[in-house]
Amino acid sequence: MNGHGNGGCAAAGVPRAAFGKADKGADFANYFCTYAFLYHQKEMLSDRVRMDAYYDSIFKNARHFKGKTVLDVGTGSGILAIWSAQAGARKVYAVEATDMATHARALVAGNKMENVVEVIEGSVEDISLPEQVDIIISEWMGYFLVRESMFDSVIYARDKWLKPTGMMYPSHARMWLAPMQTNLGERKMQEYQHAMDDWSRFTQETLDQYGVDMGVLNTPYRAEQQKYFLQTSVWNNLHPNQIIGEPALVKEFDCLKATLEHTASLRSQFRIPIDPGNLQIAGFAGWFDVHFRGCASDAADNDVELTTAPSVSDTTHWGQQVFLLHPPINTRNGDVLVGELEVTRSKQNHRLMDVKVVHNLERRDSPPAQPTISQFHIE
Repeated sequence: MNGHGNGGCAAAGVPRAAFGKADKGADFANYFCTYAFLYHQKEMLSDRVRMDAYYDSIFKNARHFKGKTVLDVGTGSGILAIWSAQAGARKVYAVEATDMATHARALVAGNKMENVVEVIEGSVEDISLPEQVDIIISEWMGYFLVRESMFDSVIYARDKWLKPTGMMYPSHARMWLAPMQTNLGERKMQEYQHAMDDWSRFTQETLDQYGVDMGVLNTPYRAEQQKYFLQTSVWNNLHPNQIIGEPALVKEFDCLKATLEHTASLRSQFRIPIDPGNLQIAGFAGWFDVHFRGCASDAADNDVELTTAPSVSDTTHWGQQVFLLHPPINTRNGDVLVGELEVTRSKQNHRLMDVKVVHNLERRDSPPAQPTISQFHIE
């Protein structure tokens, strides 16, 4: 299946317009190779929230698939392609960039769908199809939706292969941000302090025993450890009680209309009243949901949602991305968290994301506070 292990899906390649061939080779080694292993696919296929949403979206809207041509971008194990065929598709092109294509062919044959499903090994930017398609289906979502930049390949496929009357599965995607409480920040700070104490011992021992002063590297080492322990987002499955303000919708994508520019950088303002109780904002939680609604001219019979919001029981392998504040922010009743979220691609790796949150608290009978700039990395 379009598998997302550390946050995305398993198939299409890097857009030629954005990345050269040398970068593409490194990208394959660093990214695609992960998805060539069955154990990794098994993790995705074991996510019941994910599986149920895609299964329901296809079979509860089988009318959309009956007699139609489907392109599965990043087919992975091939299960979405098989479901599409079982729902009545006339032809399914299942594109997979890794050696998982071999397993997908075996699975297709084992389920007697080889007359309908054609597995094509290659990146979606490089392959050719003999016809335009009615539906593009893909599980392209990464951590906080946009990590891994898989949506780029889906957009490429849409612009090249989707009929003007075609539709996307999923059709819409949304990103959410909310203030949260947790003790993870304390633990991360302790880990950071331990790392710096260990460095201090190391530099002293190196000086005493070998006569070399490593202390000249204190500043870059500290920056490195701060990024790793304090500024890198943390994967977590949060309980809904940990969210302490109404979640803010920070971005919505219409998958028929989104462009590469929309995915490369996004900015959104938010205003969130904090729940009463003099709570402490330990950080921000980010998650996403996607919907299968068909299109404006042919709405789905059943609007199916896949959500990765904090839940008591319906957890997903995506979980939530937690952006910890050091130190946390103490709140009072009536406080409102205001700010702006900016998500851009990392300059070091286009599949990873940099996150900046400019935020402050509005308090009754208090002058506006100077905004705080908190920067994070999704890796």
